[in-house]
Parts: sequence; structure tokens; C-alpha cells
Amino acid sequence: MATPDSALSELSTMLLATDASLSTSLGEILATAIQELVEAELTARIGAEHGERTPMRVTQRNGHRPKLVSTPAGDIEVGIPKLRKGSFFPELLEPRRRIDKALWAVIMTAYVTGTSTRKVDDLVKALGCDSGVSKSSVSRICQAIDVDVAVLRERRLDHQRFVYVWLDATYLHVRENHQVVSKAVVIATGLRADGYREVLGVDVGDSENEAFWTEFLRDLRDRGLAGVRLVVSDAHAGLRKAIRRVLQGAAWQRCRVHAMRNLLSAARHEHRQVIAALIRTIFAQPDHDAAVTQLRAVVDQLTAIAPQVAERLQAMEPDLLAYTAFPPGHWAKIWSNNPIERLNRELKRRTDVVGIFPNTDSVIRLVGALLVEINDEMIAAERRYISAASITPLLEKGDQLASLPAAPRN
Repeated sequence: MATPDSALSELSTMLLATDASLSTSLGEILATAIQELVEAELTARIGAEHGERTPMRVTQRNGHRPKLVSTPAGDIEVGIPKLRKGSFFPELLEPRRRIDKALWAVIMTAYVTGTSTRKVDDLVKALGCDSGVSKSSVSRICQAIDVDVAVLRERRLDHQRFVYVWLDATYLHVRENHQVVSKAVVIATGLRADGYREVLGVDVGDSENEAFWTEFLRDLRDRGLAGVRLVVSDAHAGLRKAIRRVLQGAAWQRCRVHAMRNLLSAARHEHRQVIAALIRTIFAQPDHDAAVTQLRAVVDQLTAIAPQVAERLQAMEPDLLAYTAFPPGHWAKIWSNNPIERLNRELKRRTDVVGIFPNTDSVIRLVGALLVEINDEMIAAERRYISAASITPLLEKGDQLASLPAAPRN
């Protein structure tokens, strides 16, 4: 079936729009035209016309298999060429999804370099590519994806002020020096002054230590990130130090979701439900003073049944309630890393398919391709994530508008 964003769907829709009277015979016209385009694409792929002998030929045709394709003009049957070696499916019928191509590229990279797992081998067979896929074919697709990902990672960020920044990290398994190691994938998203979001950056490192986070944040700043009022993240010690060093003048909000997990880990199992309910009352308060009062009341209540939880909660007070210094209409979107959770869900869905990545470049390729797609969706969203009018007061504080000073590099 042709997907709504495939070239075939566009072609058939265009023909129908040209002359509605063609609708009765458009199926026949499309079937002939599409078959010719498919054969032309195949000729370019294998380097030879049907029956032609050339030095550039990489494989041979081996008949066709019928495929019923749904179009705006109705169902048509197209003959998909089969090859003696390898597989072929015309791009004309493929959805134009960069992320799907990136996933294919990662799987095939592992396969052709001999670093695949049984899971990847099974995927290759399911894709019909186990009879042969060339390294050059994989390389061509990788190069095209890498260009788009590099544009995202290297673009300037001084076209807008980003008042809020969310930072998060997840870990993936990567093959390195004949061993499988865990690598940190860090992602930054930001809220622009006009209320729309963007993906700011992505990187892969050996750990979430201060040096790694500092380098990552400096790259964002050097590309023009400025005007940051609040950074939302987990309480990783290295990250907190990097924020203070690089994003000077920005407040830090400890993610309430991660904080809850940390607090409950110190509680007895039978007390966790009650403790969680008590902690949630803190975030139901209407203003800063009420939230502080409620937090301290919860600490007093917990001292008797869970003193370690009470001690941790008391220490978290200023960072857990940083959101209360900002407009109440923003609170639900800045007191946790939930805005970045969709990215993480999509990331997990894609990376679970691969399991173990063949190298670090393949991680950047797949994660970067996903972020390119999501960034496009964020920028083109029909609704602003937060209203621009409610952001304006944050921009009127002159001392926060100046570009952040450059910290000396070590």
C-alpha cells in the first residue's frame, strides 16, 4: 500500500487534480507509468537495462512479484522486480521517513560488518536482504542521513532566546573494541521565546560525568544558546556542576519524577503509596509560599515513619520548588522532564529493535535521524507549547537577556 507521504500518492493525487474526468482510466495510466518508473529505478540500481551486459552490472533480474498498491485513484497492480542477489523495493512506493532509513542503515551496518547479533540477523532475513547487500549501498544511505543529522547538531541557536531547557540521558549498548559497552546518549530540548520547542543537541559519551556534560553544554552555548532562565534535569552531580559552570544565571529545577523515585527508594514498600500521596500534595499548592509550607509540613509528617525520606525531601526543597518562581501556567511543563519523555519512548522503541549498536556513529545516526524528524514536528506544530504572551515577562528582565559569558576552556 502506498503511504500518504509517498511519491506515488503525490503523483496520483496530482493527476486527479489535473483532470477529474481521468479518474476512470487513471488506474491504467498509473499502472503503466509506475511500472516504467520502477524499471528505470531498478536499471539505475543494478547498472544495466534488461538483457544488457555491462561492466557496471551488480546483479541480474529474476522476474517479478505482484503487489497490489492502493492509490487515490483506486487499487493498481505493480510488478516488483526480483533479483538473483539482494533485494529491491522502489523508493516510489516508500514513505519518506528519514528515521526508517536510519534504522535500516544501522541494522545493515551491523550485518555487513559482521558485528550483528542473532536478533539483527533475523531482522535482515525478515527484510529479505540476507541473500546479499553491499557495503557501498549501506554507505550511500548512511552518508545522506549523516548530512541531515550534522545540520541539526551543528546549526546556530542564536535565532531565538530559549528560556527553558530540558536535559536528559539514556544508555544504549554499543560494540567497541570487540566488547559491548554502555554509552550515555544525552539530549537537550528548549522552549523558544515564541512558545515553540526545538531539539538543541544530542551527543554520545562514555559517561554522564562533569567533563562530558560541560563539553556538551559549551557546544550549545558556543552555537548561540542564550537567555536561559531555567534548566530542568535529573540530579546527576556532574550535570549540576556543568550547569552552574556553563549556563551561568540560569536556575535549576530538579525533575519531580526522578526526585519521587529517589525518595521512594528510601522508603519501606508498605509506606510508599502513602508517602507518594503526601509528596504530590506539595505540587498542588497555588504559589511559592504555600508550596514551601506544604513541603515542610510533609517533612514533619514523614519524620516519624520514614526519617530518611524526610531528610532527603528537606534537602531537595530549593531545587524541587524552583519552578514556583515562574508563571503558574508553566508549572506543569517545567517541574519535570516529561516534555522529553516522548523522545525517550520513541528512542527506546527504535533502539530496542537493534539491541546492540555496531559502533558509536550508528547511535548518532539513528538517534539523530529521530531527532531531526521530531524537531521538524515541533517547529511546525499547530499550537505553541506555551503561549508567547506568558513568556514575554521572562524576557523583560534585562540581566537575563544578555548572552551567557564564555567560561574558559580547560
